[in-house]
Amino acid sequence: MQEELLAGSHFELEDIQGVLASVVIMIVTGDFYPKNQEVAMNDYIRWFDQLSKDDVGMVGGKNASLGEMISHLSEAGVNVPNGFATTTHAYRDFLASNGLTERIKQLLDKLDITDISALTATGKTIRGWLLAAALPDALLQAITQAYQKLVANSDDAISFAVRSSATAEDLADASFAGQQETLLNVHGLDQIFAAIKIVFASLYNDRAIAYRVHHKFQHDKVHLSAGIQKMVRSDLGASGVVFTLDTESGFRDVIFITATYGLGETIVQGKVNPDEFYVYKRGLEAGRPAILSRRLGAKAIEMIYDEKGEQGASTLICNVEIKRRQRFCLSDAQVEALAQQALLIEKHYGRPMDIEWALDGLDKQLYIVQARPETVESRKSLTVEHFKLSEQGKVLTEGRAIGQKIGQGMARLIMHTDQMQNLQTGEVLVTDMTDPDWEPIMKRAAAIVTNRGGRTCHAAIVARELGIPAVVGCGDATTQIKDGAETTISCSEGDTGYVYEGLLKFEHTTADIGKLPDLPVKIMMNVGNPSHAFGFARLPNQGVGLARLEFIINNMIGIHPKALLEFEQLPQELKDEIGQRITGYADPVSFYVDKLVEGIATLAAAFYPHPVIVRTSDFKSNEYAHLLGGDRYEPQEENPMIGFRGASRYVATVFRNCFELECLALRKIRDEMGLTNVEVMIPFCRTVEEARQVTELLASQGLVRGENGLRLIMMCEIPSNAVLAEEFLQYFDGFSIGSNDMTQLALGIDRDSSLVSHLFDERNAAVKKILKMAIDACRKQDKYIGICGQAPSDYPDFAVWLVEQGIGSLSLNPDTVVDTWLHLAKLNKQ
Repeated sequence: MQEELLAGSHFELEDIQGVLASVVIMIVTGDFYPKNQEVAMNDYIRWFDQLSKDDVGMVGGKNASLGEMISHLSEAGVNVPNGFATTTHAYRDFLASNGLTERIKQLLDKLDITDISALTATGKTIRGWLLAAALPDALLQAITQAYQKLVANSDDAISFAVRSSATAEDLADASFAGQQETLLNVHGLDQIFAAIKIVFASLYNDRAIAYRVHHKFQHDKVHLSAGIQKMVRSDLGASGVVFTLDTESGFRDVIFITATYGLGETIVQGKVNPDEFYVYKRGLEAGRPAILSRRLGAKAIEMIYDEKGEQGASTLICNVEIKRRQRFCLSDAQVEALAQQALLIEKHYGRPMDIEWALDGLDKQLYIVQARPETVESRKSLTVEHFKLSEQGKVLTEGRAIGQKIGQGMARLIMHTDQMQNLQTGEVLVTDMTDPDWEPIMKRAAAIVTNRGGRTCHAAIVARELGIPAVVGCGDATTQIKDGAETTISCSEGDTGYVYEGLLKFEHTTADIGKLPDLPVKIMMNVGNPSHAFGFARLPNQGVGLARLEFIINNMIGIHPKALLEFEQLPQELKDEIGQRITGYADPVSFYVDKLVEGIATLAAAFYPHPVIVRTSDFKSNEYAHLLGGDRYEPQEENPMIGFRGASRYVATVFRNCFELECLALRKIRDEMGLTNVEVMIPFCRTVEEARQVTELLASQGLVRGENGLRLIMMCEIPSNAVLAEEFLQYFDGFSIGSNDMTQLALGIDRDSSLVSHLFDERNAAVKKILKMAIDACRKQDKYIGICGQAPSDYPDFAVWLVEQGIGSLSLNPDTVVDTWLHLAKLNKQ
């Protein structure tokens, strides 16, 4: 039974020899019932519904938080399983009655935690003392009475989670998360008693001792409580973690949910790559569809009950069948219901929260099983760091990016905790996965790379706290990276993190984004990758002047829309490949529309209420042909740059139904999700007649100019757009200048040709004259005029010239925003 009870814990079996035997003897002989002693229940036991957040000193942070939610949030809809907690008074009496208080202090006072072997030996010794000690008789009786009350009217199969709760835990400035033990699926009094002793002893896990020293907490001032809580049958359902902010950027307007099948320890321990969801708080509060994005995780394993274990008190890890892996483990309705509970908790506590939840597979209810303050992203300053690789190298492996930094160093492969001392300061820790036992040495690492884990796994949490990059869930890191190899770990390229061979050159800049001076022009940003949106939104800005749909189509979808519309007519081999990519979505067309919605909505939510100008797809025929299935539908063109693209493509019979899918996505985002800050921009509109046709097409799809505040913008990137600006503006609410194409077409230059590329310059007098025509026309009609081309980002003097001409907004690459802003402010002041 020892093995089962310790499932998921970090104790060695020799640590608990005799614990269960002594408990059984007490039960058989009745020695734990004091014959002539009155038990003061309130000294040793508190029910959760008797507790509040002010009782941390009595029952630790975790149990106090559970009590706070049951007492104050149950009626509002937060669902927390009932239970009780032992008090820290009980813990202190346990130590004192066994003569352990001073012995422990003396041993820890002389410990040097940098000596890993000494730390290991000391922790094992102290844990051994606690596990061999006897629980006071009064405590045994108090637990017995509370237990009997808790199981009254319950069936025989009821089981419990026994959780640790320390007084220096779940604090606003240090989480201490995962430092002590949690034991799951515990049955009966004998196992409750044994589990409580294991929880008490876990205050002296190696990682907990080291963590307290690192955070300057005195060992003898930290006390422990054990929470005994009815188990939620998530072994038959699902579980996971909720953060009420984005864990990478600290963006506050979203709720981030991870979910997997079975008990939640697999996520916390980093053993599984979970499903992920982002939910928009404003949409949730307004009662609108609020899920911004979904990411299907591998969910290859799950932790469930092992009913064959002794007395049923055990858990085991098993594989998840393919069909279950290929669907999300929560429905959209469940995601939003869970987000609602998380939002209530955050509002009650008045700060971002880190929450653990469980879905009961029997009653189908969602429960909150833990809630603590989020302690990393919510405390970040307004100083933004920017990392960018200056050169490329061979990619050794890739996974989920944690943070947005770049780290370098010699790779050190460590597969077991007994090898931890091999990691030297400044090296890259490469391993299968980490757990809290690794924390004493993780602060030495320049970066962390793991085979397993998602964005809320242990390695990810610690990396954020330490401020170092991590790439998790690679799958093959320990086979692809050689021990001792020089490596560069890049998390600066979006959701995907890369491990490169060698020490690559990179740029690192910092910017203080406190209050910046006012400017006579709006500063907007060019953004393509939705995974960057929350981080970019921290920069000073007045919205997105160019949101490129091509990135979403190429990277989040990767399939030609026509192939999805004609899915049933495709060859079987192609159908099979597409079928793998659209896993988790209702059908091929829904996949395309939903992915567009997710990408655009994420951008819109990140920058709300500022405008986000979404340019509809502007792929050329050769670029569309590169999408899966695209070679079946795209023409071969000699010069795709001035071929079948933009407005001409939308109104063409062969592509119109594809463009209608983009319209459907935009309509859902604006009308159903309420993100009316999304504006629509049409690229490469050659003639006034095309302008009329495309605006009529948009209106037929429910995107009527002026309705629900919709603005239609036209890319001004062809000389005809400027020459006939007044005519084009009959159909649009303004122009956004595309300086790249305008320069090519004005000067007759292919900017990709090395033979003439030296002549390509947006500051050419002819180009400037054309741009001035467009600016003047928009100003005359009091319509929007901005620029979203590359030139203002590259040439500050060109940005100054545009401001002098009366441009309304400059849409810049994010990495140039602060510098350009300060440059313009300096000139404006002069």
